[in-house]
Amino acid sequence: MDAPVKLAAALLALLCVLGTLALLVAAPPARAAGPAALVPAASSGATPIKGNVSGPSLVATSGNATFYFNVSGGPAYVSGTFVGQFTWTAKLSGANLTSSSVSPDNGTLVNTTSQPVSTVVTVGPHPESLTLVVSVTSTLAGNNSTANLTRSFRSVTPYTVRATLVAGAKAAVLPFGVTVTLDGTVVGQVSVPELAAKSTYDLVYRYASLGLSAGYHTFTLTISNAHGLVAFSNGRTVLTTTFYVGAAPTNNIVWYVLGAVTFIAVLFIYATRVAARRRGAVRR
Repeated sequence: MDAPVKLAAALLALLCVLGTLALLVAAPPARAAGPAALVPAASSGATPIKGNVSGPSLVATSGNATFYFNVSGGPAYVSGTFVGQFTWTAKLSGANLTSSSVSPDNGTLVNTTSQPVSTVVTVGPHPESLTLVVSVTSTLAGNNSTANLTRSFRSVTPYTVRATLVAGAKAAVLPFGVTVTLDGTVVGQVSVPELAAKSTYDLVYRYASLGLSAGYHTFTLTISNAHGLVAFSNGRTVLTTTFYVGAAPTNNIVWYVLGAVTFIAVLFIYATRVAARRRGAVRR
């Protein structure tokens, strides 16, 4: 095999490799796992354990959120009546659980326990996909069965808005709320504790989102039920703050790889034609 043909074969192999890399770079990221699910771990009761976990799909990094679960079935339920007890434990599953926690992370349910049961999940500073796993065991007279309830969610870097509240000089202010809207839509409520007269309070609201569209956006904070005894540092009971979100940067890596693939393809065609001409010249 002469040198031009060997070169053409090598270029063709490199072309295939770069084409595969281009497809991998352009592929969309894997989606996070779906919502609440029930995964049986064992079953010895007359009826299967049923339940679910509910809570937000997004939680701000270094923040917390309340999740709820309810459960029924297994030996603790006889003819649809709760006569035994449930014990439960909760934990987080994820790639990096630094500074993450669940509280409370265990408990016991009897027929007087109100459901759903709540637990607070605190996440660390790293954006990632997480799963809350609640393992429940239904027990009566030595018989038991266990199942896992799960809820998947994501911790994301939030948009943060800050404001200073100022209490009046006349009297203390009982706890009240501040309503938060984003572009005219209510997105949250901040609970403010009792404030002493002439005191200040630094309010922070962190909005968890996968990303806002490019352009200007406005947060509006409105003091509720404070009866004119509290205002923002601007002297008003309504505060607005506008910010700009830039467009996402173009993924130029894909274009670089495709350009390289095109260039190598041209070289391959050229080398093949030159090799064919040389073979023809030798035959003559």
